[in-house]
Amino acid sequence: MLMTVTVAIGATAYLLQDLQSRQRLGEPGLKVVPVALKDPAGKEASTNSVFTPDFVAGFTSEPEPLQRILLDTLPKDTVYGLKRYKAADGFWISSTVVLMGADRSSIHKPQFCLTGQGWNIDRTVATTIPIPKPAPYDLPIMHLELSKEILTEDGRKMPVKGVYVYWFVSGSQLTADHLERQWWMARDLLTTGVLQRWAYVTYFTACHPGQEEATFDRLKKFIAEAVPMFQQVHGNSTTVASAAGLPSN
Repeated sequence: MLMTVTVAIGATAYLLQDLQSRQRLGEPGLKVVPVALKDPAGKEASTNSVFTPDFVAGFTSEPEPLQRILLDTLPKDTVYGLKRYKAADGFWISSTVVLMGADRSSIHKPQFCLTGQGWNIDRTVATTIPIPKPAPYDLPIMHLELSKEILTEDGRKMPVKGVYVYWFVSGSQLTADHLERQWWMARDLLTTGVLQRWAYVTYFTACHPGQEEATFDRLKKFIAEAVPMFQQVHGNSTTVASAAGLPSN
């Protein structure tokens, strides 16, 4: 028994060492540009970032600060893209991109952060958004409906709804399923020695109760316009997860 365990440990160590020596980092599926991001204090926090467009479908934008919790907890080789978009009528959308480097722990299950911020996840739906360019395809996304109560200035509790959309993209793959992304990453590393450089793309906005459907429709139109501006891969040139095979509740 001792001999078997020793051999197994040795074989595992050899395999891990061999994988590490052969590992090379894949290309991202998003544009990375030499544009610095700042932390909440206005201090430069990164020398480059994921490109996000300044103007989308009538929305203007402003950069959002890179929060200290991200800088302090995620790997140093993580690259971010952060923007807040606003329409003339006051409707706003927060856009966040997290792009991993050689350390794969940059990306984790999205639901952890949402519940940690006090949101309840009321509904999760796997669906798609039609993207018209550069050739028509269906982008797989996960659509979450959120809720929580906030305190108004006069101390009253007010219910608020949130609409949250996310997906994952590498240099050649698209999926909205976190487990599928992990499986694809492990498979590619084992079979090709390439650690796919995955990015986690999110869009979020808040609304009053009863406005969730209209808010999601508006968010979908925004995403359909924005994605071709920064995502370098599309459905006709990638492995795309089928939304029908993704979990929903």
